Amino acid sequence: MIIRSLLALTLSLGLTACAAVDTRPASAPEATRVALPPMKVFARPRVTRPTRSNRDIAQDFLDLSFQLESGRTLPVFTRFSEPVSLRVLGNTPSLDRDLERLLGRLRDEAQITIRRVPAAQRANVTIQTIPRTQLRRAVPEAACFVVPRVSSWDEFRANRRGGVTDWTTLTERQTLAIFIPRDVPPQELRDCLHEELAQALGPLNDLYRLTDSVFNDDNFHTVLTGFDMLILRVYYAPELSNGMTRAQVAARLPGILARLNPAGEGRGSRGRTATSRAWIDQVERALGPRAGLDARRAAAKRAVAIARASGWNDNRLAFSLFALGRLSLGAEPELALGSFLQAASIYAADPSTQVHEAHIAMQLAAFALSAGQAEQALRIVDANTDAVMAAENAALLATLLLVKAEALELLDRDAEAARLRLEGLGWARYGFGSDDEVRQRLAEIVAISPRNREGPPA
Repeated sequence: MIIRSLLALTLSLGLTACAAVDTRPASAPEATRVALPPMKVFARPRVTRPTRSNRDIAQDFLDLSFQLESGRTLPVFTRFSEPVSLRVLGNTPSLDRDLERLLGRLRDEAQITIRRVPAAQRANVTIQTIPRTQLRRAVPEAACFVVPRVSSWDEFRANRRGGVTDWTTLTERQTLAIFIPRDVPPQELRDCLHEELAQALGPLNDLYRLTDSVFNDDNFHTVLTGFDMLILRVYYAPELSNGMTRAQVAARLPGILARLNPAGEGRGSRGRTATSRAWIDQVERALGPRAGLDARRAAAKRAVAIARASGWNDNRLAFSLFALGRLSLGAEPELALGSFLQAASIYAADPSTQVHEAHIAMQLAAFALSAGQAEQALRIVDANTDAVMAAENAALLATLLLVKAEALELLDRDAEAARLRLEGLGWARYGFGSDDEVRQRLAEIVAISPRNREGPPA
């Protein structure tokens, strides 16, 4: 049936860590042989403001700042003494541009005094690019990471087994290093810059309950948001200092937030319950690389069950369903589609989860395209493009635009399709990297269209 063919195809549309497989027939459609345009990049960021109450933000700040992702407690508050210096060891073509843009935002929005210094000069923060295989050998489950008290990859390797790199022993941040893979698409490198530099300067924890933050392991937001900039600005507020306990910081937060975020004073608290370790364990198993597909899908089902039993009807249930949908592609197609639709309904009810909804919209647009429902595919793409632009997700944007181009061709709007395909390919060069990978993504999307499928639908 058509839905099963589509689900097998959409599994490879940038949503899993599996290696891409060339789905092009021997004689690829002309669209896949188009000359690639120059890479497109995002210009000015859309500055956002947090929408939650200051009471909730204070709780978020404490939970982010006094615990590690592993669950270990951080005994005291730590930060750098300003100004903060930063250097880069190694390089890639896109790193300088994205780093300068990020540093500008940190200075303007978070009010942190931070500057880049020459590579030969010692600095508070060292960013070093490393081949991805080396990173994975050292920390298999991390795409990139930050560690304290070292300033190079060699120092990290020499000290990784001892207490030197233990965050819980810090009383002040003085020197640390961020390690990023050099052989990845520009967007992945930028995402690492944002998340790891934010953790180097501020919180070390992630919270699944957050819908508007990079401090969330669901990875829907990969560029620092207005909430994140507020959290970092609070980190460097003069009322706080190194060595303060959780209780001491908690006592100062209401005054700090009233000063920095007056709009949050009159808002009501959402009062979300804590995220259970049992749910986190199942989500991590579902999304991790260690288990087989069947075991990962079973873990996603357990995560959905835990979320429902906990009474959650928020982004955590939606993320469980999204993970289940992804892992059910091909094996249980009806379950996959139903999970996507349920997750989309939850995300659509919350204005802060528009980019989350857009990830599911990409899947639904692909369903519509495969079924020959070109107008429906266009409506889905058009309704979600702006949210993706605001989130600066070039890979997702490229996929949506390329799906739309195929839908336009089904409607015999070939000139529009050709123009939009070139735009999508420009974004794909930033989002997916190499020319071969860009052409592979294009071929996968072209193959979904009924016009290009070989033989009758199953």
